[in-house]
Amino acid sequence: MFRQFWQQHNKPIELWSSKVIDQKVDYIHNNPVEAGFVIEPEHWKYSSAIDYAGGKGLMEIDYL
Repeated sequence: MFRQFWQQHNKPIELWSSKVIDQKVDYIHNNPVEAGFVIEPEHWKYSSAIDYAGGKGLMEIDYL
């Protein structure tokens, strides 16, 4: 039996300005905080928030 993990629909968001990009990056970085997994976004091991806070994450990133 096949179980679907991802939703069928796709709702792309155009990243048309640096303000919109910053909003989306902040949203992604704050997801583990909102879920109660960590107190600060940079504490989440798998997040680029570490790099934005001046540390070094697991992967090399290109800043937006």
